[in-house]
Amino acid sequence: MTNTLHLNLFIYPDGHHEAAWRRPESQPERITDISYYQELAQRAEAAKFDAVFFADGPALADNIAYAARAGLEPITKMTAIAAATERIGVIGTSSTTYNEPYNLARQFASLDHLSNGRVGWNIVTTSSASAAHNFGLDAHPAHAQRYERAEEFLDVVTKLWDSWEDDAVVADRASGTYADTDKIHRVDHAGEFFRVRGPLNAPRSPQGRPVYVQAGSSPDGRSFAARWAEAIFTAHQTLDNAQEFYADIKSRARAAGRDPGQLKVLPGISPFIGSTTAEARALEEEFNDLTQPAYSLQQLGNLVGVDLTSYDLDGPFPTEIVAPVGDRAFHSRSQLVLDIVARENPTIRQLCHRLAGARGHRVVAGTPVEVADTIQEWAEQGAADGFNVMPPWLPGGIDVFIEEVVPILRARGLFRTEYTGSTLRDHLGLSRPASQYAPRLEKETA
Repeated sequence: MTNTLHLNLFIYPDGHHEAAWRRPESQPERITDISYYQELAQRAEAAKFDAVFFADGPALADNIAYAARAGLEPITKMTAIAAATERIGVIGTSSTTYNEPYNLARQFASLDHLSNGRVGWNIVTTSSASAAHNFGLDAHPAHAQRYERAEEFLDVVTKLWDSWEDDAVVADRASGTYADTDKIHRVDHAGEFFRVRGPLNAPRSPQGRPVYVQAGSSPDGRSFAARWAEAIFTAHQTLDNAQEFYADIKSRARAAGRDPGQLKVLPGISPFIGSTTAEARALEEEFNDLTQPAYSLQQLGNLVGVDLTSYDLDGPFPTEIVAPVGDRAFHSRSQLVLDIVARENPTIRQLCHRLAGARGHRVVAGTPVEVADTIQEWAEQGAADGFNVMPPWLPGGIDVFIEEVVPILRARGLFRTEYTGSTLRDHLGLSRPASQYAPRLEKETA
């Protein structure tokens, strides 16, 4: 592998460790200040990262009393970041459960135009049941139904983004013709969840379509990703598990008639970096010592679907009370927790600390060389095409990664020194899709 590793900066308000906001080097007072996000994106762009990435959910985060998790709407942040940067991609999360296809298609297409082709959509079905009450629903839709709606949602959005052929805009002043209406197509979709006539009221965007990103690893999520995703954000603790997921998702994409190379697998990695391994581990412990048990227990309980508040923090994790993974919203993350318990037999407190750094994503505490070694091993051993970098705290956590780890990756020929393209698709090595409404010859030669 040479110069093909992909790196995104996953911007979580004050950092990914749940106690990050309590550290003096964090800036929780700035998490509603747009210049904070613009500065972080500019640092990532100077380091030639592929993109910045934003999670989102349409409900107040659980236990806000103990964590700086105020959430600004991502498209607004992405627009401001696009205006303050030139090359780096911007990936934002929007739910197929609590949005309408036409509005979402219009918003993301507009931002792809305004950013000159740097936008990605992280597609989620929303796992938080509390979101339902913000949208006039008595209950959160079941896991399977949310994925059925997501399938139809993606079908509609894709049709809308394709509804203008690339050369539909003529802009011929002499004839007075702005657009060739024969190349603008109604979608006339009528399905179980949506009725959308179309076409979109904006021309086809610079990338053809924004990049499709997906973050689910459950069986439904894997099947969905194999059909639609162009980049997958996933969580794994071990190389073996990451390799299994990587091989499975690439195989599923191939079975769906897709080129597996057009689907990038990007696990999360949250690095604590020190001049020695002991120093890095001590830093991680300093963060863990600041965790609030009430918050940690609720987070853990949400992942495994049980209330743990009556259990001894220093006692064993009660595996026997956890129901089979089955059809729960957090299917893959719940299984990840159970795998840690089986492998390491931690106490509840130890398990809370284990998950405090990145909610189940891979936490690495080590020297810059050791962090780079992990990244290289996963990339070269069929476990990842790149990583979503999840700094434990911000802004300093990304600074040390850029200053100490990125140069090592470059010296090993693993990461770019300059951008070679201008769009997010260029950065990720993804092809530009032809409109499904374009003539067949155009599709065959695209």
